[in-house]
Amino acid sequence: MIIYRGLNDIQPLPNAVVTSGTFDGVHRGHQTILARLTEVARQSNGESVLITYWPHPRTVVSNDSANLKLLSTLDEKIELLDQAGVEHLVIIPFTRSFSELTSEEYIQQILVDKIGTKKLVIGYDHRFGRDREGGFEYIRAHQSEYGFEVEEISRQDVDAVGVSSSRIRAALSEGNVHTAGQLLGRPYNLTGTIVKGRQLGRTIGFPTANMQVDDPMKLVPANGVYAVDVLYADQSLSGMLNIGFRPTVAGTNQTIETYIFDFDKDIYGEHMTLRFREFLRPEQKFDGLPALVEQLKRDEEAARLAISD
Repeated sequence: MIIYRGLNDIQPLPNAVVTSGTFDGVHRGHQTILARLTEVARQSNGESVLITYWPHPRTVVSNDSANLKLLSTLDEKIELLDQAGVEHLVIIPFTRSFSELTSEEYIQQILVDKIGTKKLVIGYDHRFGRDREGGFEYIRAHQSEYGFEVEEISRQDVDAVGVSSSRIRAALSEGNVHTAGQLLGRPYNLTGTIVKGRQLGRTIGFPTANMQVDDPMKLVPANGVYAVDVLYADQSLSGMLNIGFRPTVAGTNQTIETYIFDFDKDIYGEHMTLRFREFLRPEQKFDGLPALVEQLKRDEEAARLAISD
């Protein structure tokens, strides 16, 4: 996949088959669009092009941007789009001035002049241009003027999978990682750097790796205990994860701490990815460390069982 970080380096392609959107999470609904994009490109002897935006448009134009959390970082999105078979990825820096482009300016300046679009493939509800004024009906009515065809993926095809980024965010915010994984078409991931914590886990027989998530915009699921796969240094390990404030030991800051099964290595400063498998229980306060240790033993048993299924 060829990546263009902006519009300056891209030259019009001879037979560009294009789609566009934020594609946060690259979930199963997005995958429907990508499958059709790559199919049309193959059938027409063309090249598939995806236009996306960074940062997320809502962080620029919305009043609630401070509350927005994303399902995928930019690097994660790039990797997922590459896996989906996209040949050209155009990442447009989303700014206030860019958001003011009219639909006509967007079509002419970007789709026609910069990319040389020959066919546009969009979902039935896709909007673009200032105040989201442009859509399928407008393009279809003017496609001959712009010199490309447009194909709309029907409501029936997109809605058949019943997926939206907001629905996945809601599931994760409730700790429902099983539903989120079904909607994404894969387990939800968190990636970050291992940092030093209070190291209390070592004193009670459950040493943990304390993660600092790479991107503060990345959505962290609800507080609680989870069974997780741990991807580290080309290894796939297993563990149990606690997200929360550790009320039993008077914690004050949210932490993301993983007890990696059958693992004993100092990995401070290194990268690790957590792949969520099952929610085990909410975070709770225990009457002292002995009660906490007994619960952690039960959690480990439950996590090992969940991962082995």
